[in-house]
Amino acid sequence: MPNGASATRYSPVAQLLHWVIAALIVTQFALAWTADDLPLGVHKLALLARHKSFGMTVLMLAVVRLLWRWRNPPPELPAGMKPIERRLAKATHVAFYFLLFAMPLTGWMMSSAKNYSVSWFGLFTWPNLISQSDGAFIFLRGTHEVLSDALFAIAVLHILAALKHHFWNKDDVFVRMLPFTKSEKRP
Repeated sequence: MPNGASATRYSPVAQLLHWVIAALIVTQFALAWTADDLPLGVHKLALLARHKSFGMTVLMLAVVRLLWRWRNPPPELPAGMKPIERRLAKATHVAFYFLLFAMPLTGWMMSSAKNYSVSWFGLFTWPNLISQSDGAFIFLRGTHEVLSDALFAIAVLHILAALKHHFWNKDDVFVRMLPFTKSEKRP
């Protein structure tokens, strides 16, 4: 395949997008949890501004990742996987893509509803998506929190599934997303 992917491995671009987005999501959780514990003030507002910038970065990278995946399909799942495992794997990936778009968009709309600017690392400001509305803000804040809980749960499930493949099934599902490794069936 011209993009660097093989029948058993993700391409280097897919690996890079996966790990950068994963790191940004961990960063997002850390920033949000830290900001939640702070009183309103300059430090909290700075953390929230960073949170918004990283969130918009996730949104932009999600677009790139989805386009990349559309043009460069992932490797096939192992032949020995049960049908229910295949459906769960597909559902998890669909949920991830949904959340990679829904989380930043609800955060952006939430900020718009309070007329709080969404800057991208101070380089430019994104336009408001909706007009100011306290009711919309409350709804979107709750939605953003529920989506955050769902993302956390799905990420934990995803990590546990990867570890199951590696240590229990002893297949190459986990290592084919790792850079600098080779996918091989293990005994």
